[in-house]
Amino acid sequence: MNTHKALEDIRVLDLTRVVAGPYSTMILADLGAEVIKLEIPDKGDDTRNYAPYKNGSSMYFANINRNKKSITLNLKTEEGREIFRKLVKKVDVIVENFRPGVMDKLGLGYEDLKKINNQIIYAAVSGFGSYGPYSQRPGYDILAQAMGGLMSLTGYPELPPMRAGNAMGDVLGGLNLTIGILGALHARNITGAGQMVDVALVDSVVSSLDSATQRYFENGEIPQRIGNRYAPCAPYDVFHARDTEMIIACGNQGLYEKLCALMERIDLITDERFAVMEDRVKNNAELKIIIEDWLSHYTAKEATDLILKAGIPAGPVYNLKEVSEDEHIADYREMFVEMVHPEIGPMKVNGCVIKLSDTKPEVKVPAPLLGEHNLYVYEDILGMSDDDLAKLKQQKVI
Repeated sequence: MNTHKALEDIRVLDLTRVVAGPYSTMILADLGAEVIKLEIPDKGDDTRNYAPYKNGSSMYFANINRNKKSITLNLKTEEGREIFRKLVKKVDVIVENFRPGVMDKLGLGYEDLKKINNQIIYAAVSGFGSYGPYSQRPGYDILAQAMGGLMSLTGYPELPPMRAGNAMGDVLGGLNLTIGILGALHARNITGAGQMVDVALVDSVVSSLDSATQRYFENGEIPQRIGNRYAPCAPYDVFHARDTEMIIACGNQGLYEKLCALMERIDLITDERFAVMEDRVKNNAELKIIIEDWLSHYTAKEATDLILKAGIPAGPVYNLKEVSEDEHIADYREMFVEMVHPEIGPMKVNGCVIKLSDTKPEVKVPAPLLGEHNLYVYEDILGMSDDDLAKLKQQKVI
């Protein structure tokens, strides 16, 4: 078995906090990069104080910061900035999610740091990106979902715009930042030089809108909220069976005709209201009534089994208990990993979504305590002495 990791030769200096940046560096760490999380002395990442807690420690922080090391460093001091510059010579990637310009004011922006290490990949994620008229606005997930157009499409027409149930803007931003970092690392193999990666949460949400933008550009009509339906396809929705909701997804004509055959309603194949996809989308409400009338004779599980057996995509609508207990998701796909945290104790964290056949990602080291790796980084990597560290701690530099 190959014991190598995909990014084992990459060292990352992580200045990020909350979600988007830490989500990106979490993926890099799972892939084997050495991620050194730089935190404010005595305070740390904001999410160390985010619920839920167990034994007084944040499970929120522990989930998204596993596999990382933690050091403390005060960049508002000249001594702290000088140590940071020394670290820049020892790393491949710097990741930050401050408001654009903050690092420049400290003399630690990309233009400053590439003079120290011209191979450095400087990755920044922010609400609106590093340039443009909105670049100095504070950015949060809900603003990205709102201004990126996602909220206008989420929910039901009779209700106000709806935020997605998780921090989708942050997660999309984190994913895109990771892709950018990996692209820049590969480009460095070609050019020999590093570069800046600039990702905006709003851009990330806009990019995710797939066909919605094209529907608008095609005819100028603004797409509206349509609940759980999907504008290009029908039947493709949440349907109520005898006991609860379930999903049926007929993404093409063949699947629809299979469903009609299963329901013993061959007449629906040639019914002018439903004969082609465009008509089914237009008359979705009428078709949904017919399908739910058939489903009323089955539980959601019975119907799912029947529909899947006929070769039609279908599935349950899980709550988080059901997700965490599903054999395929939790066990085979390893999407929940058990570990022991030094303060929390035994806990589960989300598994790594990326599956590699040879250099397998691992989730094996719990999130670090604040400053847990000061000794390793400052003494082993930078060559400082115990006396140096004691003095820096007294001066509140670390």
